[in-house]
This record gives sequence, C-alpha cells and structure tokens, in this order.
Amino acid sequence: MFKNYLIIAIRNIKRNKLRTLVHVLGLSLGIAICLVIFTVVWHAYSFDRFHADSDRIFRINTMEEWEPGNVFQTSATNGPLGEVIDEELSFIENKGRLYTLYETMVVIPEQNKVIGRSNRVAFSDPGFFEIFQRNWLAGNPQTALQEPYSAVISEASLKKYFPGLGANDILGKEILWIDASDSIYAQVQGVVADYTENTDFIFTDFISFSTIAKKEKEDWYGLHSWTNLNTSSQLFVKIGETSSKANLDEGLAVLAKKYFSEQDSHPDFIGEPLEEIHFSENYDDTTISKTLLNGLIYIGIIILLLACLNFINLETALAINKAKEVGIRKTLGSNRGQLVFQFLSETFVLVIIASMFSVFIADLIKTYFADYLPANFEASFLSPLSLAFLASNAIVLTLVSGLYPGFVLANYQPQRALKGELHHEHGFSFGVFLRKNLAVLQFTASITFIIMVMILTSQLKYISSQPLGFEKEAVLYTNLPFMGERSKRELLADRIRNESFVEGVSLSNNLVSSNAIWTSDAYVMVDSLEQQLNVHVMNVDSAFVSVNGIQMLAGRKAHNLDNEILVNRNFLQAMGATDPQEVIGQTINFRAQQNTIVGVVENFNARNLKEEIMPMVLIYQPEYYFLLTAKVSNQQNLAYAKQRLETLVEEVFPYEASGFNFIDEVLEGFYEEDRKIQGVLGFAAGVAILISILGLFGLSSFTIAQRTKEVSIRKVLGAGIIQIIALVSKQYVWLVLMSFALAAYPAYYLSNMWLQEYAYRIEMPYLLYPAVELNLLRR
Repeated sequence: MFKNYLIIAIRNIKRNKLRTLVHVLGLSLGIAICLVIFTVVWHAYSFDRFHADSDRIFRINTMEEWEPGNVFQTSATNGPLGEVIDEELSFIENKGRLYTLYETMVVIPEQNKVIGRSNRVAFSDPGFFEIFQRNWLAGNPQTALQEPYSAVISEASLKKYFPGLGANDILGKEILWIDASDSIYAQVQGVVADYTENTDFIFTDFISFSTIAKKEKEDWYGLHSWTNLNTSSQLFVKIGETSSKANLDEGLAVLAKKYFSEQDSHPDFIGEPLEEIHFSENYDDTTISKTLLNGLIYIGIIILLLACLNFINLETALAINKAKEVGIRKTLGSNRGQLVFQFLSETFVLVIIASMFSVFIADLIKTYFADYLPANFEASFLSPLSLAFLASNAIVLTLVSGLYPGFVLANYQPQRALKGELHHEHGFSFGVFLRKNLAVLQFTASITFIIMVMILTSQLKYISSQPLGFEKEAVLYTNLPFMGERSKRELLADRIRNESFVEGVSLSNNLVSSNAIWTSDAYVMVDSLEQQLNVHVMNVDSAFVSVNGIQMLAGRKAHNLDNEILVNRNFLQAMGATDPQEVIGQTINFRAQQNTIVGVVENFNARNLKEEIMPMVLIYQPEYYFLLTAKVSNQQNLAYAKQRLETLVEEVFPYEASGFNFIDEVLEGFYEEDRKIQGVLGFAAGVAILISILGLFGLSSFTIAQRTKEVSIRKVLGAGIIQIIALVSKQYVWLVLMSFALAAYPAYYLSNMWLQEYAYRIEMPYLLYPAVELNLLRR
C-alpha cells in the first residue's frame, strides 16, 4: 500500500509542476539555512566535550566590582588561591594550574636554531594533565612536570623543533624559552599527542609550574599576593561525582571571605563550566557569542516556519483541485486516515526533494558567508551528522506542513467533493481566514527583518562618520618584543624616523584606539578635599600626541619624564574644572607618587563607540613599550611604505614575524560582529521576502484561476488592465498593511535594544517605517 501511495504522490507532483516548483524552492531555502546554522551551532558546542568527566571540570573565574554597579568577570585568578583551593575544599578531586605566556621566543640550543615566537607556551603543573588527560608518546605523566626546569611538548612541537626524531629520542634534550622577563632552559621530559577533537586548549609547550618558584619569579608573574590579579593565571578544578557547581560556588565564597578582609571590598570566585570557555575567554581569540548563536537559531526557525506556512497556505488554497479525487476515494471506501496518509506521503516526497536541493544551496551559503564562519570551521553537508539532521528534519517538516492540509482534504463531503465544491463560503470561512493570516505572518517577519537591517545600516554609517579625535589615515603600527631591549626599540624608531615618507614615530604600549584598557585610581584635590577618580591609563611617549593627530587644548607635550602626565577634557570635568589652562601645573597622586599635569588634550575615542570616553591619564613608562606607531605621508604609496617599514623591523629584530598593520583596520574590527549581524539579517530578510513572494505568487495564481470567468466578464464590459490588477491585488494590499502594523513594534523593540549598546547612536528613525511600507506597496 505504501508503494501505491508513493506512486500516486510522484504522479501528482509531476502533474502540478508550478506548485512543485514553489514548494521545493521555499522548503529547500529554509532547510538549507537551518542546515548551515545547525552545523555552525553544533561546531561551537563541540569544543572540549571529549574530556573525561567534562561535566565535573571547571575554570575558576574572578568577579570584581570596579565601581558601584560595574562588575567585571575574568578568567584570571589570584596566585595563592591555586595553592590552597584543594586543601580548603575537600570535594575537589584535582586541581590544575596554568600560566599562559605571550610572544615567547623558542630556541633549540643544541642546534643553535631560532624557532620564533609562540603564543602556545604555558607553565603548568602535573594536575593539569590529570584533569585534561592526554595520550603520552614518551615520558611519565606522574613525574614529567614534577621538577623545576622540566617540560612537556606536543607532537606538533616535536615535528617542528626536532624534525626526523622520535618521541623517545628527544627526552632530556634542552629547549630555551625567552619570555618578557627571563630566559628559561628546560629539559624535555615528555611528549604528548595532539588533540584531534575541537578544543580551546591550543598550548603545545608546557614548562613545569615549579620553575616559577625556583626562579623566584612569583612577584614578576603576579602570583605572590591575594590582591594581585593577572589574566595569565588560570586555575582548573575537577570536583567529586556527588558535588555540583553550586557546592563549588559556595565553597569559593567561603574562601573569599576567609582570605580577604570583611571590612574591605573583595573579589568573588565562581566556577565556570568547561563547556562555557569557548563562549567567554579562550586562548586564541576565537570566542563566539552565545547571543549571536541564539539569534541564528531563532532566524533559522523563523525562516523554516515561513516555508512551512507557505506550504500550508498554498495547499489549503489549492485543495479544491483535489476535491474530485477525494470524493472518488471516499466513495470507493477510503477512510480519513488513509486520505491523510496519502497527502503526508506526497508532502514527504516534496520534502525529500527539497532536502536534496538544500545540500547544494547550503554549500553556496557556506561559501558566501565564509568570512562569517569560525576560522577552524569545516563541515560536510553529506556527513552522517548532517544526513541525520536532514532525515529528522524531513519527518518533522512532513508532519508540520502536511497534517493540517491533509485533514482539510480528508474532511470533504463525498457528494460535494464530486461536484468540485468546498464548504459553503457564506459568512465566516476558517480556510480563507487561515490563508490570509498565514500570509500576514509571513509578511510580518519579512518587514521586521527589513526594518532592522535598515536601522543597523544607518547606525553603522553613523559611527563610521563620527569624528574620533585622532588621525586614522596612513597610520601604521607593529608589535615589538614585550620587555625587549630598549636600545633596539629606540634604534628602530630612529631608523624609521629618518625615512623621508615618515612624518612621525611613537613608542607606547597602547594604540590610540583598541579593545585593550588599563584602568586605575587617581587622587586629585578638589576644594581642599582629595577626590578619587577612576581613570583610563595610556602609557605613551612624547610623540604619541602629534603622531596620532590629537589636539592639544592647553600646556605642552610631555618631555618623556616619569612625573609628567597629560590628561583629557573629561578628566577636567571630573575634577570640576572648566578652563584647561587652570589645571596646568597641578599635581595628582597616581600610583603612589605625585605627578604634574603639563598638558591637556581634547577627548578622543580610545575605545569603540559603544563606550563613553573616560577621564584619561597619559603617562611615561618606556620599559613596558611594545608597540611602534608611524605616521606616513598621505602622498606616499602605502604599499611601498608598509613593505619598507617591515624591512627595517626585520633588520633590527631578525627573528620577529610581526608586520605592520593600519590603524583603520583595528577600528573596522570594533564593529565586525555588528556587521555580521547586519549581513545575516539582510540575508534572512531577502530569503523571507523571497519565500513570501513565492507564496503570494502561488496564492495569486490560484485566485486568478478561480476568478477567470469574472475577469473575462469584466473585460467584456470594458474593464482595463489597471482595474483588473487592482481587483486582484486589493486584498493583498490590506494584508501588507496589517503585516506592517504587526511588525512595527517587534522591529522597534529589537532595534532599540541593539542601539542601547552604543554610547554614540542615532535616534530611532521613525520615518523609516512608512518609507518601508510605501516601498512594499509599490512592489
């Protein structure tokens, strides 16, 4: 019997080619979008799920209140917490300490070979490998990281550092790691296999944690005090089977109260589940927003629902074409269940065809949105996982899309169906009511997307046109070795300064605008009382202001002296001053020493435009400089300038791989996620409109077919083409107007919620709403 149902379904599909085309296009678009979103979401949630007992592994986070109502959460932990946590909390089975290093130079002394700088080096203790177990190719897991100056490397490092040698061959060999403060010689005591699964633990070189204590570097690495917090210091724990996150958080709260004075404000500690690391602070800046993922899920569901609504709407509208078939079947003894199953079989075949096309469309979408996808995202839409999704999705779609039209057909009365009649249309008709409201829902979603995209576009245009308070054109920067030789930095700055096309060079540890921020407290005298100000600190040299084109309001540039500082206009306002000249020469207490204000600069956006400009202090601490900024002449060929500057860097720092980048590229990156949202919403709007148009095309075709006689009579009586079009279209105009009314509030609410993230934002463009409506009506 099922075979007969399929044969009949295929015959009906072939007979109604237009209907089949509309359904397949709509459903395949919806399925393709859902397939891409499913693979992206699955990929994001797959990170580090493979670890044994992953549900019992947590990273300890620290929460501090910088100012009332402003709580900052970070994955950093105080050094002493890692010493006592397992002693204080009995339910902790293992603890693992990790201290990540930045831009560490790797050298193989035996071969006199410089490997280069790496961000995949970390100090770790044996407990780290007890929590995150690895396949050991050589060495003893229990003792490999027990002693100072011992190290474990991964298989990737083995091939890179000692090509041609096996894991056991390199045990005892020495590697030199040069970090910001010291040179660390350590012997390889173990080799572990690389992870093949998706993981945020990118580290390939592990130096024993006890090396820090042996070198007496706890102070330098910020591990010496409960009051010191260093973002490189990470602490992981594995709790007992009978314990929970709530138990861990309660225990950490007790620890915070015990080791910090109850009279003073103190940080709080919480446990972050391992599965959340990919969505918060990971180690290679591939963090993905859960909000963005959830937004993608909602968009996928909406698009697929629109396709289903399209199917239901058109099938119920075209039900009259099957009336005689239903009447004959009922007359020959078919019951309601058989008729519903027949229609579901036909729907299932259509969904399968659409699913096959969706694989091709999904691949096109993946190619088009390649820049939006994670760098390590690789997905095959013919993988077992994708095929399982398509199969389960086909069953759900068949039931969602096919049940109601199937029951509508099955409820036809045989005697009326054989005459080609439906139910009486006098008074209220649920079928007509449903068709119109389903169309309204489709247009409501489409209009909501359109309005949101236009508001996002307006906001992004607005921020791109805002004055930032500094020069961003033809300004390049490069990273230098952190805490490297000062003489080399200054030599490079002098050589670049001597190039004819270079207008200025500055050394600092801050770009004029970036996502990085250093805040501290400054104490100023206001009306004979000392007032505490929370300030944004930038460590720069005297050339920073002129190189970046920042306007001076009063005073002079600093002379590269430790006790001379510059402040911005908002600092004056925080002090209660109005005239920039009146604060010149005043002293402020900053970092336990007196500093003299020698100049005042105009406000400039040192962060993105989602944040207000803070009171700012520009200080001079050259030992921490690791950035070089160069202003190039606007008449110079920028490609040549960039290449020439990189050549000079290579001559002074031959082992550094860092090239020059443009400041305006950094500024563009501030709003990359918002542009992705704009692109995704724009694509969703286009798809939603296309699906709605397909549905409208199908319905209007049905309407015209049903009113052929009426149209003919009207034309005979003298009706023109415009009148005929108006006759057919007027009902859809009302549907569009109703859809606009329903879409206005959700579009306003969602757009306004997004705009609130910006300190500098447009006013809600209310005139945009009628403009969108008029444009739709014209179409």
